Amino acid sequence: MNKDLLSINDLSVEEMQIVFRRADEIRKDAKRYENLLKGRTLALIFEKPSTRTRVSFEVGMWQLGGKSIYMNWNDMQLSRGESIKDTTKVMERYVDGIVARVYSHREVEELSRNAKIPVINGLSDLEHPCQVLADMYTIREKKKVLKGLKLAYLGDGASNVCHSLMLACTKLGMDMYVACPEKYSPNKEILKQAEENSRKFWTTLKIVPKVAQAVTNADIIYTDTWVSMGEEEQAKKRKKDLRPYQLNSEVLKLAKKDCLVMHCLAAHRGQEITDEVIDGPNSVVFDQAENRLHVQKALLTMMLREPPKQVFRPFY
Repeated sequence: MNKDLLSINDLSVEEMQIVFRRADEIRKDAKRYENLLKGRTLALIFEKPSTRTRVSFEVGMWQLGGKSIYMNWNDMQLSRGESIKDTTKVMERYVDGIVARVYSHREVEELSRNAKIPVINGLSDLEHPCQVLADMYTIREKKKVLKGLKLAYLGDGASNVCHSLMLACTKLGMDMYVACPEKYSPNKEILKQAEENSRKFWTTLKIVPKVAQAVTNADIIYTDTWVSMGEEEQAKKRKKDLRPYQLNSEVLKLAKKDCLVMHCLAAHRGQEITDEVIDGPNSVVFDQAENRLHVQKALLTMMLREPPKQVFRPFY
């Protein structure tokens, strides 16, 4: 396994399956793992607001016997001009790992380049790998298999969640259809990587303009907020452009009867998804949220269990 997790593509299919099996084990026998990370400390460096990412990592570390330190970007010297490189060089002398939740993916990449300790992408503008690992785990939990399933994503194809879903689905044997306006198409580099995965693993990936093209006979329908953090100035236009991609009861009728409804939260009810769908019998939205904890605990046991590389030279 790579030192860091910045992208879903940093994990092989085998490594993702190991994460899922470890999450199963921890859920079944939590006591066995309650001291596994005793003495380890995780820094949460957050530039953006958070509910699920922060709480799941903090609780996860505590349940594994370790500790976490929440560090708001604006309360750190980073907000006064200290370089990411200098911050990283200091942090690696204090803690055993870093979770970074940032606006720009370049920032988490710079943390990774300069750190000897593991760096986990807790969300960037380009990807949200921890969320999507939990999503794949949830689908596996509900459907028992991943291979051969069809996932339809509706809305902003350029969102970080859509990007990570594309990379995960194409690796894990799932077909994925993204319904979005052309100007909201996925990032070209991510699309290229996902298409390479698709060819390698014999899966289907299509970007389509119409909702019906994506959701017909879908096993999973996934949507996300239309206005991500940092895009508030574009809110009015984005809501208008993406209104035809709302996940509502009429759209749900086009999918399979046992179709799963997914949303990474926070949801804007009445915009990208309606109340009757998110609260309906097909919804697994809150199971997704719970599984963030289980999957991240599995990741932490794999990434933080070994002692960090020695930073200081011994005095002799």
